[in-house]
Amino acid sequence: MDKETEIPNFDDIRPLRNDEVKEAIEKLIATEDFKRAFCYIKLDLNWKEFSEVMRSCQTKEEFKGKLAYEAVMTVAKNTTFSLTISGRSRLPKNHEPCTFISNHRDIVLDASFLNVMLFDVGYGLTQVAIGDNLLIRPWIETLVRLNNSFIVKRSVSVHQKLEESKKLSSYIHHTIQDTKESVWIAQREGRAKDSNDKTQSSILKMLNMGGTKDILSNLMELNIVPVAISYEYDPCDFLKAQEFQQKQDNPDFVKSKRDDLLNMETGILNDKGRVHFTITSPINEQLHQLDLEMDKNELYCTVAGIIDREIYKHYRFYPCNYIAYDLLTGTNRFSANYGLKDKKFFETYLQGQIDKIVLPHKDEAFLRTKILEMYSNPLKNHLANQE
Repeated sequence: MDKETEIPNFDDIRPLRNDEVKEAIEKLIATEDFKRAFCYIKLDLNWKEFSEVMRSCQTKEEFKGKLAYEAVMTVAKNTTFSLTISGRSRLPKNHEPCTFISNHRDIVLDASFLNVMLFDVGYGLTQVAIGDNLLIRPWIETLVRLNNSFIVKRSVSVHQKLEESKKLSSYIHHTIQDTKESVWIAQREGRAKDSNDKTQSSILKMLNMGGTKDILSNLMELNIVPVAISYEYDPCDFLKAQEFQQKQDNPDFVKSKRDDLLNMETGILNDKGRVHFTITSPINEQLHQLDLEMDKNELYCTVAGIIDREIYKHYRFYPCNYIAYDLLTGTNRFSANYGLKDKKFFETYLQGQIDKIVLPHKDEAFLRTKILEMYSNPLKNHLANQE
């Protein structure tokens, strides 16, 4: 089937088609918010020249290759010490499409960084799942669909949610099986604020819905490849800690769209240190060995566990992870993995992040613990996975 041939009932969630690119680009160029956003990322941007380059893009592939790639690499250059990938030999052979499922650290950059690195190694760009709760402005939806993202509808009623999940699953199966493109989706809805990364069974149930066979066959059709993401520093750690206290103080607290926008901006524009992605082993071989007669919920939990173990096994750790573990547990278990200079730097960083939090009845001890958990939980899960 031609990549540009789309089934009509996917129109509200699919990426744009190439015949929609020109109109989308004109919309973006005419939007002041879009201009401001790009000027934040690239301070020396010549808007007239940039607009001309945009207008020269006739296809999504040209837009991604000329502009999206450069924008992401500019972010990486300005806000990371290094951006690296390993496990390339585990990528499916002959560019066979797959479903990359990863832990989720940054709203925007997890999939963006993965895409540029896959592009660099010649694997090609993936379609990316993005929640409609993040499409805060109309121009953001235009941009992400132009950049080959498809929409996950979260802002719907309980009744609609089932139908939308079926449609989303059908679209992912269609993309893998028919258009032969890979996709990326996070292992859970929203980020794991405490970095305790666990694949939600609900994600796997959704992925199963679009298949026509049994659960294991439907999941195997998607060729799932877990990806372990490791950020040395999370620019949003203080915002996540702040949200923990807000929810503790008020169990009904819900983030606003403004909060989501602040998280996106903070994640994109601030320092992340070293960032590493590890492609882990495709899980079809492990799925093939499971018992189809297993209880459905047990089966989903088992598959989630397989994905989690691949991710836990392949994290990359930095001094801050070891220091956070020792500070949280009151031990020196990992003192061989960092020096006094590392510890002093991290403690200064930690206090600096806590100082950014402005809350009534600010609980510094609670906030400190929450940030330490964010940096130590991946290490804890890695250690538990080895036992």
